[in-house]
Amino acid sequence: MQADELKKIIEQGVPSAQVSVQGDGDHFEATVVSPAFEGKSMVQQHQMVYGTLGDLMRGAVHALALRTFTPEQWEKQIR
Repeated sequence: MQADELKKIIEQGVPSAQVSVQGDGDHFEATVVSPAFEGKSMVQQHQMVYGTLGDLMRGAVHALALRTFTPEQWEKQIR
């Protein structure tokens, strides 16, 4: 699994997501920004991303450090 492949999978599974993925082989770090996260807890946001990855989390992706934000949260984060 490559970072760009993982990025595409997350983008396809999380509506209107802006995704950044770093990593190599089976250890990755992803930042996901999506309006679909509005009104959801961080746990629910992470569950959305993990749900998109499905069985990849049992094999191709050994570890994923995940940061999720709504667009509003992201704007505050980068300022």
